[in-house]
Amino acid sequence: MSGLIALLDDVAGIAKVAAASVDDVAGMSAKAGMKAAGAVIDDAAVTPKYVHGFDATREIPIVWRIAKGSIFNKVVILLPIALILSQFAPWAITPLLMIGGAYLCFEGAEKVWHALNPHPEHDSYEGEEVGDARQLEESKVKGAIKTDFILSAEIMTIALATIPPEQGLVMRAIVLFAVAVAITAAVYGAVGLIVKADDYGVSLARTREGFLRSAGRTIVKAMPGFMKVLTIVGTAAMLWVGGNIVLHGLAELGFGLMYDTIHHWSEFAAHAVPAMQGFVGWVVTAFFDGLFGLALGLALIPLSKNVLAPLWRGGQRMLGREA
Repeated sequence: MSGLIALLDDVAGIAKVAAASVDDVAGMSAKAGMKAAGAVIDDAAVTPKYVHGFDATREIPIVWRIAKGSIFNKVVILLPIALILSQFAPWAITPLLMIGGAYLCFEGAEKVWHALNPHPEHDSYEGEEVGDARQLEESKVKGAIKTDFILSAEIMTIALATIPPEQGLVMRAIVLFAVAVAITAAVYGAVGLIVKADDYGVSLARTREGFLRSAGRTIVKAMPGFMKVLTIVGTAAMLWVGGNIVLHGLAELGFGLMYDTIHHWSEFAAHAVPAMQGFVGWVVTAFFDGLFGLALGLALIPLSKNVLAPLWRGGQRMLGREA
């Protein structure tokens, strides 16, 4: 009997450790998801454009194919790379994170620039042959997965940076896997709802009466505005998160003047409004981080256009000649 009691006590102890580990994984995964908010929101805002112009019956299958590509990017490619970096080159995480943050700033600033200086856009579907629908779908899915790879790399790097360094390799792997699955499910589940919302609204308006018909019409009318709001929120989140990542990285590398200044401004504003100190402090920090992100992104636009893009095209031409 004493042996059985000892065994049960050991089992209870193991269960407590397991429960604590689950709590740790959940807590670190949630923290990583919040840190990656900019990339996540932008992913949800960008992806619906890849199903634009296709038959309604193909929308969910296309989203599903992109989601599978996204989870492959995160789990099969990026997760092992992240673990190798954390194990053998942890010093590289901050610079890589700053590069990703700068990319977010560039993407966000480019969207702001195009919004302020609109150019006539040509319909990307004009000139496509009807018989090429399958080929067009393949092209769009591949393009979406490539775009997702960049955002997924940023998400996984941010997630890795939020895991305390004392955590072991197995715990890091579990947290990164949890983040990869949870964020992919959340993003592409939301995308699926978004792309089918107008179809659902049309169905309600056509087949129902009274309140449901009115609700259907409201959904159809609201979706274009909702997409615009989602795009604006995504852009703001990219600038805020990207700016914060770069400033935090600079502080870690010994250039913390701007980061510390924003922190002091945030504390001053928070103390001025005692009833909402946390919220006010966050708003001030996010505003100035976003302002820095916008300035950095705008500075990177001419660099990308006049230096990086020509170098990239020249490299591709050289590789093409060698092949």
